[in-house]
Parts: sequence; structure tokens; C-alpha cells
Amino acid sequence: MNKSQKSEIRCQRSEKKWLLFFIVCILSSVSCVLNFAHADKIYIDITSPGIKRLPIAVQGFIGGSEISDIVKNDLTFTGLFDCIDESAHIERPEQPFNTNNWKGLGVEIVVKGKIIKNNPLSVIVSVYDVAENRELLTKEYAGSPDILRLISHSIANDIYKILTGQHGIFKTKIAFVGERNGTKELYLMDWDGYRIYSLGVTGGILLSPRWSYDKTKIIYSAERNRSWDIYLLDMNTLKEKNIVRLNGLNMVGNFFPNNKEFVFSSSKDGKSNIHVGDISSMKGWKLISSPWIDVSPAVSPDGNYILFVSNRSGSPQIYISDKEGNGIRRLTFEGSYNTSPAWSPKGDRIAFVRMINGKNQIFIMKPDGSGIMQLTTSGNNEDPCFSPDGRYITFTSDRDGSKGIYLMRSNGEAQKRITQKGIKATSPSWSP
Repeated sequence: MNKSQKSEIRCQRSEKKWLLFFIVCILSSVSCVLNFAHADKIYIDITSPGIKRLPIAVQGFIGGSEISDIVKNDLTFTGLFDCIDESAHIERPEQPFNTNNWKGLGVEIVVKGKIIKNNPLSVIVSVYDVAENRELLTKEYAGSPDILRLISHSIANDIYKILTGQHGIFKTKIAFVGERNGTKELYLMDWDGYRIYSLGVTGGILLSPRWSYDKTKIIYSAERNRSWDIYLLDMNTLKEKNIVRLNGLNMVGNFFPNNKEFVFSSSKDGKSNIHVGDISSMKGWKLISSPWIDVSPAVSPDGNYILFVSNRSGSPQIYISDKEGNGIRRLTFEGSYNTSPAWSPKGDRIAFVRMINGKNQIFIMKPDGSGIMQLTTSGNNEDPCFSPDGRYITFTSDRDGSKGIYLMRSNGEAQKRITQKGIKATSPSWSP
């Protein structure tokens, strides 16, 4: 089997998996909702500065605990829920909900479930309010057994929405660059590191995949045949298109909110400047031109501001301009190396990388450069990217000897690796 045939097989497999993904999304959206009451009550105000964890009991689902374990792990990672250990439960999973069995344990919410192992798989989930002795949700989820994790994440999303009033991130994806046996490819995985598969895109060097806001496209930089170009991958067809081919080094930034324009840096004129490209017209124009090296552009979520890195002060520092490239001002003043700026989804925070004692660490600050806080301390940490709700950050780290993708809460808590050591993983990008 030649390289072209192998690539075609990988692409076909990816297409099948994406088709399956969209089918289950449809299934989940038309699942039988038996009761969805009192959804307007907020049990956890995630905007409050002093959030108290909500005591919740996720009982092992009748028919198997794998789904309930995934739901529990999803909710626990948020830091918003205190999942009571099952050994403390008085009420057995098969028993009807009885508020008196939970009040003495301090539990406020109880989750019960039943799995019917047919094809498609069926899962019936009920959520109860202990204090008010009422049912908040009963819903049936259906899908093939091989998408059990996706069903589990759908359940966690619904529970999260009921209790916080906000959308969860448990069905989101992370794109990243992975290397196995010396070959770099674009990969996709669930937010928690499971269900990793290749998108069939390879390159001598691949860097910085970035999602469009509508989740239909990913742009990235690739070095092929000694040419540094920018490519676009259509996530519906998995077809690749070269969208920037200029002399020099062309490094992609991210999309504008309109999903058509994007920023990138190019050294086609001998110095690296900031440009804007348009995938609909295939035209581009220079946004910021200077005698210095300007790289790593990032558009704000509202499309009105551009972050970038420049050595115009003598060392790499982070700057900001308006969308026209005017009103440039410096944001970072401490340290001799600040780079890789990334906006939060609301535009109220910026994650970036600063070198401390020869190691790269991830920091966070406000858009005016104030409120700087260090989030990582161990190993080299790079490529920060916010989750779509802004509560979490994914990043690259080599703290345990090999580069992998990690997650943490946006305050630096709960740092954990989500990719296995069998694959060298870098440049994560969280889907909207």
C-alpha cells in the first residue's frame, strides 16, 4: 500500500467518524424529553467571585457505570460540583428517589440513570432537587454503543445547563498537531483527550491550527517542499485548500468573527508584518507594517482589536492595535520574552507565554495589561487556548518528559495531561 492509498484510507475513516458525530448530534437533539421543569432556577452562579461547590450525587447507572463515571468526571473537573462518594449513598441506584435519603448527607442534587443495551443504546436520566423534592429533568438519550462517550458528554452538558444556566463544554473538540514515528498530522479529540483520530492532513512541519467561529473550518501553517504556506481544512468534507502562498515565512493567526477574514504574519518583504486574508475573495492586505519583526497576531472575539508580538522595544513583547492596525500600544513590560497571546471568548482576558528562568510559563492578564497572574510553574508550557466558555485553558507542556496536551482551569487549578505519551502533541486549539 503506497502513501497516497494510506492517506485516502485515513481520510475516509475520518469522514465516517465525522458523519457519525453529526448523526449523534441530531439524535441527541431529538431525544424524548419527558420532563424539563424549573430550568429558570440557577443553582450555581458561575459569575459570582466566591462560588461554593454544589454537593451532587451521581449514582452508578443501572446497567453499567461507565456512562455515569464519565458524567461525574466531566462535572468534577469544572470545580463547581462536589460529587459525593458512592460509598456514602444510602439510597441504592435501583430505588426510587426519596428526598429523606439525601438530606442528612448534605446532597442538593441527585442524578439517576438506566441503560438499555440495545442497538441503538438507550439511556434514561433523571435529575432531582433534594431540598424541594422535585424532578428537574427526565430525558432519554439514544445512539450506537460505539459513541457511548459522546452520549455521556451530552448528559453532562444537560445537567450543567440545568444547574448553571450556561452551556457546557463537554461535547467540544480540541484540534492539535500530533507526531508519531516522525510524521506530523492534524488530529482531533474530545475535550477530555479521548477518541483521538487523524484528520488525514500531514506536513513536514504543521503549526497553529485555528477554528473558525462556526466550526466549519480550520486554518493552519504547514511547511511542504520548502515552502511555508497557510492552508484551510473544510471540516464538512475534510478537503484541504492552500489559501496563502507567498515568499518567506507565512504563519497563521486566527479568524475574524465573520468566519471569512483571518490574520497572519508574513515575511514576504524581508521583515515579518501582520496581514489580513479573505478566504472568500482569496485576497489579502497588509495591516501592520514596520521595520521590526511583528508576529503571532490574534483577533479579539468582537473583531475590533488585534494582539501581536513585536521586538520593536528590543525584545519580544505583546502589543495591541485596533482592527485597522492603528493605535498600537504595548501591554507587557516585565520579562524579556512575552509571546503567544490568546483571547478569552469574552475578550476580558488574555493568556500568553513568558520566559522565566529559561522556562516558558503561561500567564494571564486583562486587555489593558493589568492583573497579570502566573498559571504554570513546572516544565515548559506553551500554546495557551481558552475553552469556548472561557473557564478552562488547554496548552502544551513537557513537564513529564514528553510534549503533550494539558488542561487547567483558567485560574491555574486542576492541571492534567489529556494526551498519551505515545504521541508527541502540540498546538492545541479548542473548538467553539
